[in-house]
Amino acid sequence: MVNNPERYVRVHPKFKLNGIQHSIESLRAQAYEFIKEGEPYEESVGSFLLDWLNDKKYIRVHTSGSTGVPKTIKVKKIHMVYSAKATAKHFKLPEKTTVLLCLPAAYIAGKMMLVRALVLGWHIDMAQPKANPLDNVYRRYEFCAMTPLQLDNSLSRLHLLTKLIVGGGSISPSLVQRVQNVSTKIYETYGMTETVTHIAARRVNPKKKKEGILPFKALSKVSLSMDDRQCLVIKAPMVSSDPVVTNDLVELLTYKKFIWLGRIDNVINSGGIKLHPEQIEQKLAPMIDIPFFVAGLPDDALGEKLVLFVEQEEAFAFTASDYDMSAFGAYEFPKVIIPIPRFTRTENGKLQRGQTVRSALGLA
Repeated sequence: MVNNPERYVRVHPKFKLNGIQHSIESLRAQAYEFIKEGEPYEESVGSFLLDWLNDKKYIRVHTSGSTGVPKTIKVKKIHMVYSAKATAKHFKLPEKTTVLLCLPAAYIAGKMMLVRALVLGWHIDMAQPKANPLDNVYRRYEFCAMTPLQLDNSLSRLHLLTKLIVGGGSISPSLVQRVQNVSTKIYETYGMTETVTHIAARRVNPKKKKEGILPFKALSKVSLSMDDRQCLVIKAPMVSSDPVVTNDLVELLTYKKFIWLGRIDNVINSGGIKLHPEQIEQKLAPMIDIPFFVAGLPDDALGEKLVLFVEQEEAFAFTASDYDMSAFGAYEFPKVIIPIPRFTRTENGKLQRGQTVRSALGLA
């Protein structure tokens, strides 16, 4: 394994940023200009470019805080290079690929879009990282990365993208249904800051439809296993020096394929039965057309009761008698519905379940 960052090309000769080809010197000047005169999202791009071009072997990266307290970790630049090459191989993206950056460069997903362009010689353009990033885009791109929220707000303009990866949270079943007939090849990715973004992906709108949930498939040189909690363990030596033990419950099909079941920290124990919120949400999705999630609240009889939280101000009418209940197991239908005007989300759009619940109960 290469340990010296000087041995890889930090700026590919075919790399372009906003249509301009750059050397290391001109790119450093462009970074300073972004920081001095640019919009906030351009400032974060400029700061990252300067970090990438310096002589340190690592980048400091902030985790989003969607599943815990935000923290700063060090990611080796060489691991970022290997991750970029694995992405290019998996999704068949050669040099000169046209790419749209619409994720904030303050987080690993945005940083890695830049690294891929820098290392692989892509032509990358920047757009403001907002909820509807394609609103002012009028040309086609071969590759882009978005959050589920951005995808949801970009359905009418997806024809501008050939391939799209979606990460930072799971794609809801209702959103999956809405993208089935679009021409863009859409992939849901699985990964985290510690694995330098995604280590697995699955196509969500394949041409050949199959019954059931399509599994995630690991990228090159990644192998998978489970611990005694049935949580995923990732061995990816090209992007992480040590195995990564996750809190994600999975059904492991092979050492390369798995079906994601949900977070172990979200599991609800109701009447002695373990409920997986993410699986219940998939069953509820066809019935609810507004943002929602389920969580457990203390209950004297059950220990925890299943509660439905919906993102709206007025009361939400929703009763079991209105629906076919054959898909729901014991205790899987919500006992209580709590409307909330606005869910708590991270800066890059990830739902913060725990913080939303605490705010709704006046505990935050």
